[in-house]
Amino acid sequence: MLRELHAELGIPDDYGVDVDQPVFYEAIDLVEVGPNLLGRMQKLTALAALRWQAMVAASTEDQITLLIVSGYRSIEYQGALIRKKLNAGQAIEEILRVNTAPGYSEHHSGQAIDIATPGSRPLTEDFESTDAFRWLEAEAGRFDFSMTYPRHNSWRIAYEPWHWSLRS
Repeated sequence: MLRELHAELGIPDDYGVDVDQPVFYEAIDLVEVGPNLLGRMQKLTALAALRWQAMVAASTEDQITLLIVSGYRSIEYQGALIRKKLNAGQAIEEILRVNTAPGYSEHHSGQAIDIATPGSRPLTEDFESTDAFRWLEAEAGRFDFSMTYPRHNSWRIAYEPWHWSLRS
C-alpha cells in the first residue's frame, strides 16, 4: 500500500534513505484530546494525551495558552495533504521539504503535536517569537516533549518550531 501511494504521489524510491529518516507506523489505541482550531477532534496515544494535558495545565498556570493544531494523522490523510498540494501545482520536491512522505510522519505515531497560540498564525515560523514557544523551549522537556525539526535538522525537513513530539 505505501509503495503504491508513494508511486502515485511521485515520491522518489530513495526518499529518506540518504538521511536515514525513520518510518512511523499508525497508532492503534488513540484517545481524544479536544478539538483543534477548526473544531476537528484530535487524537493522541494515551501516554501522549496524558503528557499533553499536563503540559497544557502547567502552561495555563504560567498564563501561556497552548492550542493543538494537529495530532494523529493516518498514512492516507498524509497522502491527501500531499495530493492537495500537487493538485495546486506545487512540485513534489518542494512539498517534501515541508511535509514528510506518508509513512514518515511522526503524526502517524499519535505522539506528535502541532501547537499554536493566540496571536500567532498557526504553522508558521512566527511561532518562534511567541511566549508559548519560549515556554515550550524551557518547559516541554519536563513533560517528555521535544521539538523534532529544529533548524538544520539531519532529515533536511524545514524548521518547524510548532512541531513537538513525545520522546521515546
